[in-house]
Amino acid sequence: MTTFHVKGATLPDGTRRDFFVENGVFVDSASNATVLDADGLQALPGLVDLHTHLREPGFEQSETVLTGSRAAASGGFTAVFAMANTSPVSDTAGVVEQVKALGDAHGYVTVRPIGAVTVGLEGQRLSEIGAMAQSRAQVRVFSDDGKCVSDALLMRRALEYVKTFGGVIAQHSQEPRLTEGAQMNEGALSGELGLAGWPAVAEEAIIARDVLLAQHVGARLHVCHVSTAGSVDVIRWAKARGIDVTAEVTPHHLLLTEQLASGYDSRFKVNPPLRRDDDVQALREALADGTIDIVATDHAPHPLEAKECAWDEAAFGMVGLESALSVVQAAVVDTGLLSFADVARVLSGAPARIGLLDGYGAPFTVGAPANFTLYDPAARSVFGVEHLHGKSVNSPYLGRELPGRVVATVHGGVATVLEGLLVEELARG
Repeated sequence: MTTFHVKGATLPDGTRRDFFVENGVFVDSASNATVLDADGLQALPGLVDLHTHLREPGFEQSETVLTGSRAAASGGFTAVFAMANTSPVSDTAGVVEQVKALGDAHGYVTVRPIGAVTVGLEGQRLSEIGAMAQSRAQVRVFSDDGKCVSDALLMRRALEYVKTFGGVIAQHSQEPRLTEGAQMNEGALSGELGLAGWPAVAEEAIIARDVLLAQHVGARLHVCHVSTAGSVDVIRWAKARGIDVTAEVTPHHLLLTEQLASGYDSRFKVNPPLRRDDDVQALREALADGTIDIVATDHAPHPLEAKECAWDEAAFGMVGLESALSVVQAAVVDTGLLSFADVARVLSGAPARIGLLDGYGAPFTVGAPANFTLYDPAARSVFGVEHLHGKSVNSPYLGRELPGRVVATVHGGVATVLEGLLVEELARG
């Protein structure tokens, strides 16, 4: 394990100082240390993604735990939560333990599996929630993401179950009957393009139901990938009433709009869909005022054949781990809504807290685990396939200029990225 002396970094609070890493933790000083020149660089606690699709087991043609972990590290992440829509579904202790073991073996990031709420994601009966919670994976977050737990009684029972051990249900808020065949945001543009519309109320109605259920039960609810101004209003109302609800927004919903569907480029087909300009502005403001707690990528890799086809046949989803920090900078830092202290909160501290992940999102204090990222906010580059380190290339940002560059990522005192390159790539020269 390397000893580091990081020189002249700017910390989230705006102060500029040196710090040291030895034996995996921050220390007062260290001798014979490898020097990392951080002049002009922003130091952040290692990023934590509460919403990643790693696809393994079952869909290794799209991504694996190894390739997804490499993509995460290159984007500045030191921990990711892996969604349950694998094959077999992560609905048993055996499968979640397998996912955790793969993450531990590869070591690029800490991988924490998310358990399915229902067996097979079918929405019929609860999965082995207790067994997954007590397994070696110690699952604390449960979600059928990709599908909504639309049965109100089943959702209530799930909330009651996770309350017993402090877990959280992360809901994919999509009323299925209102979105049958939906292809993009419902509105004038969907009519012009001849694509079936996806109404905002399909998201907002489920959120409204679920915050009331969470209040009734006294359990924790987390709302995945919020995408509409109306959803923000519901969550703001719930928080004002003291309901234990948290929410996330994706980088793409902070920057991109439905207008991108006009070219029928399926890279911009995503669930929930890209919305209107006023939705994007509402999401940015909600992130700034704390109504939305975190940014989560919803990294959703797909093979070429699933995206390079007609829009209505294409899969929903975008990759987003490598671009997340740059997109957040473009959407809310460069626009003056958030500082880098806020970025540390929404991309590290708060997701670690919601996911009950100890040792992550911590400040740069002596004795704390050394999980951190060095980031150059002054850099600019055109985002290309060379920036992608997973197996899939379905990024909506290809060919777009983005700010910032991850210079180094250190996970548990071990460098996974140095000089902007994954460490094994750096070794190859």
